[in-house]
Amino acid sequence: MLIILLLVLIAIQLVQPARNTSGGVLPSDISKTVSLPENVHTLLRTACYDCHSNHTLYPWYSYVQPVGWILANHIKEGKKELNLSEFGSYPARRQQSKLKAIADQVRDGEMPLYSYTIIHRKARLSNEEKAVIIHWAQNEMDSLEKINP
Repeated sequence: MLIILLLVLIAIQLVQPARNTSGGVLPSDISKTVSLPENVHTLLRTACYDCHSNHTLYPWYSYVQPVGWILANHIKEGKKELNLSEFGSYPARRQQSKLKAIADQVRDGEMPLYSYTIIHRKARLSNEEKAVIIHWAQNEMDSLEKINP
């Protein structure tokens, strides 16, 4: 029984999920479509882009199955909710809604996920960093509201 389990564990290593990596920054990336100060962009890249963009920086353990499958599913779900690489392709109302969600979820401590910050310590946001993101998101929502009432 132990040998069969070992063989199964070895065999599943051959089934690697597709990687979430794009060649570069798309014209629809949030950094190209809204006013995004460098400090906010750095925070978003550090705390959000791995799960909410078309470019994930994969840790070593993502190549070990079934962990890789779990991460691939997590990234797929994250991108379904918000894809910062495609933010500019969203209609104005959806952009406003996503900016509100960013502010609310950062304020409430829902994002970045605790499970992500356990391993990715740089993704942990201080209260000051949270305030910067929230302030930026609210300002961008207001700017979009003026353009598209």
